[in-house]
Amino acid sequence: MLIRLPSGEVVTIDGRETAPAAMGPRSFFEDGKPLFFDPARYSGLSAGVPGTVDTWQTALREYGTVGIERALRPGKQVAREGFEIDRTFFLQIRGNVPYFRDVPSSAKLYLDSDGSPRDVGTTLRNLGLARAYRQISRRGTKNGFYDGPLARAMVEAAQDPPIAANAKHKFRPGLISLSDVRKYEAKERRATRIGYRDNLIYGMGPPSSGGSTVGEIMNILEGYEPLGDDRAEALHRFLEASRFSYADRAAYLADPAYFDVPLKGLLSDEFAAERRALIRNRAADRKPVEPGRPPGAGRQAQASVDREGTSTTHLTVADDSGMIVSYTFTIESTGGNGIVVPGWGFLLNNELTDFTYDDPKAPNAPQGGKRPRSSMSPTLVTTRDDEPVLALGSPGGSTIITTVAQVLVERLELGQSLPDAIAEPRLTQQNATETFVEPAFLETPEAQLLRQRHGHKLVEVDPPEIGAVAAIEFLDGGGFLAAAEPERRGGGSAAVVTPAP
Repeated sequence: MLIRLPSGEVVTIDGRETAPAAMGPRSFFEDGKPLFFDPARYSGLSAGVPGTVDTWQTALREYGTVGIERALRPGKQVAREGFEIDRTFFLQIRGNVPYFRDVPSSAKLYLDSDGSPRDVGTTLRNLGLARAYRQISRRGTKNGFYDGPLARAMVEAAQDPPIAANAKHKFRPGLISLSDVRKYEAKERRATRIGYRDNLIYGMGPPSSGGSTVGEIMNILEGYEPLGDDRAEALHRFLEASRFSYADRAAYLADPAYFDVPLKGLLSDEFAAERRALIRNRAADRKPVEPGRPPGAGRQAQASVDREGTSTTHLTVADDSGMIVSYTFTIESTGGNGIVVPGWGFLLNNELTDFTYDDPKAPNAPQGGKRPRSSMSPTLVTTRDDEPVLALGSPGGSTIITTVAQVLVERLELGQSLPDAIAEPRLTQQNATETFVEPAFLETPEAQLLRQRHGHKLVEVDPPEIGAVAAIEFLDGGGFLAAAEPERRGGGSAAVVTPAP
């Protein structure tokens, strides 16, 4: 959570999940080999200690105007009364059906009696979640969530997955303990900050790789003026800046309590100039490219594979006092680890699969108490005098970074309005042979030029959407422009409480 206070100060709260104390670099190995993703994910092993609830409490205690009980009232009402299932929700559940069928508590909540997803147009009520919210409201977050019957139920569900006798999949037991849960604390951290032309860009620091990687991409692009002779060249440079920045992300980003992240070097103009000098008129021949050596760097690793899911949620909110919140939160994959905590109505996360769990020597390898790397990129743009310009963020796993960076490029460099910058077809390059693009991009003139003139291999992304932005632009005179997706994920939601005529 990135917060801009009315004073202009920018703070962040790291509510990233933590690994159990008993977890080690080879905890996801069996018979000397790392587990494949699905067996690692759909298990108690993948569940980290949840950080979202303590993030809420920290934000409300330090910066809020209401307490947790008041903040949770709307959530309790929706959980109790239900919401109408739309096609997007239906499709998300459908992808988990084989595993939800194995877990009676998950099947009861999300599936019909025949084992299929609940139909579009029907109402989903979650009385277990309403009960959890009541417990947190009455007993507080520490006693109501991180201790007591809810915490014990969560730990039991992870340690001894509550699967059916006729389950078709093996759900491995997890390592999380009640002591792990009781010790959890969200951390306030310093925001990342770079200068970009006439603006400042603030982001989330490690263990998120969002602030550093968005920042490195934009630092590289700042050296081009103009960004390109035409839109195709500008997008080519954006893709190549992303390629080199993702190489550095893989080598140097991890929990700073366990790995010495050279953040200052990664965000330095000196390092951006070195990386920019490697960009040519055609896509890099070597794929993947090697990481660079930023100032202050110690040990580095080779590129690693991202497995981040795309089920993340993002909210951007502002008020007329100058308070701005850009908040990204997630349980990792849609459906988490497949286990709804019996009686409490919420899924356990599978955040620990965000570790580089197949390489015990990687900076992002699992370790007790460690927070896995993420790509979450809540972002704020201000003037050099710290007047707010733009706040945004997105879900999308490892594509969050390029989604946020592309919207910044579209809005700040290519002259698009904020709604048009959000609606533009997206493309993402993460130091791979292919550049993944949304289907609509393949129909643009730029697609042909990127292939023929700049040597990019464009591949349609599956599923066919990249990111889902929610953003606010701050207008002259104190007004707000709220903008969200017109179509992706069924369309986003944006509103101003008191609209101008």
